[in-house]
Amino acid sequence: MSLYVGESLVGDGNEIAHIDLMIGDKAGPVGVAFANALANQSSGHTNLLAVITPNVAVKPSTVMITKVTMKGSKQVIQMFGPAQTAVAKAVADSVAAGVIPKDQAENLVIVCGVFIHPAAEDNAKIYKYNYEATKAAIANAMQGKPSADEMIAQKDAAHPFKGF
Repeated sequence: MSLYVGESLVGDGNEIAHIDLMIGDKAGPVGVAFANALANQSSGHTNLLAVITPNVAVKPSTVMITKVTMKGSKQVIQMFGPAQTAVAKAVADSVAAGVIPKDQAENLVIVCGVFIHPAAEDNAKIYKYNYEATKAAIANAMQGKPSADEMIAQKDAAHPFKGF
């Protein structure tokens, strides 16, 4: 398969984490999206590579894209700090656990959408929730979750942000 899609929502309050991601071959549509995300930056939407520490990027190479416009240095620091650290650790742990096969880590790339609420304050929660959400989204993607049957069974559930 050339395109895996995963999603996860973890946490509560302004530190809630919502991850949407795609995993796929460098030569496929996810590879194109990965390259475009790095090449096409815009004001308030600074995309970045997930790194464990400077000069140690994760494999599969992972680009983080902002799901909201970054409007100040606090939000940017939260994206480059706790959120970036969480995503990188979740990718590395997913490879170490075999969720992403290690022998495919050089051929795959990940495009990871990350939500940081403008009013988020607690960096420890930002880290914790984004780590958990990224790990879950990767597992969901690689395992094809939810299945069509699982989705149908939940089709009448209420979304927490439904608004009415």
